[in-house]
Amino acid sequence: FVSSIGFINSVSVGPCLQRAMPMRVLTVGKKRSQGTQLLVEEYKEKLGHYCDVEDTLIKSNPKLTSDVKVQIEAEDASMMQQLKAEDFVVVLDENGKDVMSEQIADLIGDAGNTGSSRLTFCIGGPYGLGIQVRERADATIRLSSLVLNHQVALILLMEQLYR
Repeated sequence: FVSSIGFINSVSVGPCLQRAMPMRVLTVGKKRSQGTQLLVEEYKEKLGHYCDVEDTLIKSNPKLTSDVKVQIEAEDASMMQQLKAEDFVVVLDENGKDVMSEQIADLIGDAGNTGSSRLTFCIGGPYGLGIQVRERADATIRLSSLVLNHQVALILLMEQLYR
């Protein structure tokens, strides 16, 4: 059957039941605050009991430009280099579908039934994600109606993955 966010549902007891579906979080940004990094490591450790979790920080504004369009395109290219064809890609975007915790669990379960080898979440930098990553997405969600900076979005996502 089809879930309320438009994905084909399987019976899922919770996220990460199959270690065969590792998760990866790609975040565009500058060096994280110590507090953010501690929380990310704590969630990675908790999630690590159930599935493999990788966290990759992509440097914001790699061309050191003041041109926002060039910055977004450079970050977009960097993120696309990190994605593999067999990834199930979920983009976090302020214009994405509203989801509740249960729907994120459904999304994780559904991704495992697609034949994808890894579930990858993408969090953009201060100006969002570029067109290539948005077009590559298998799903686009938002965690809040509020605009969140990438560090807050990352912590919120990690908490929801652990739920």
